Amino acid sequence: MTFDPTDQGIDAEEAHRRVTDAIDEHEVVLFMKGTARMPQCGYSKRALGLIGQYRDDVATVDTLQNLDAFREALEAESGWETIPQTFVDGEFVGGSDVLAELEERGDLAETLNAEGGASGSGGEAAAGPDAPF
Repeated sequence: MTFDPTDQGIDAEEAHRRVTDAIDEHEVVLFMKGTARMPQCGYSKRALGLIGQYRDDVATVDTLQNLDAFREALEAESGWETIPQTFVDGEFVGGSDVLAELEERGDLAETLNAEGGASGSGGEAAAGPDAPF
């Protein structure tokens, strides 16, 4: 199997469907570059770590399957096109900088609807396998 950098993986319609499905089906979802096991940008890794302090059941969606299409789909939902993006109970929270600000103010756990800390996550969020979106 060879890597084709021009292959976008999924089309724009599928990216939109995956965004809306993930937001509707998961209490906490992080749209990120890469996977929970292998984040592909520092901001995504930072967001995952911040969420992982309080939740070990975050769903993740790898936007690198078609970055342009996911940016467009996410902008339609949140008004922002930057990635990562976090949604809680269907509501847009923000990216890694917003999560860090919430953490500094002591509001992140409440924003994430956390009940205590993440159990045994060691600061890394785990969604089982990445969300199949």
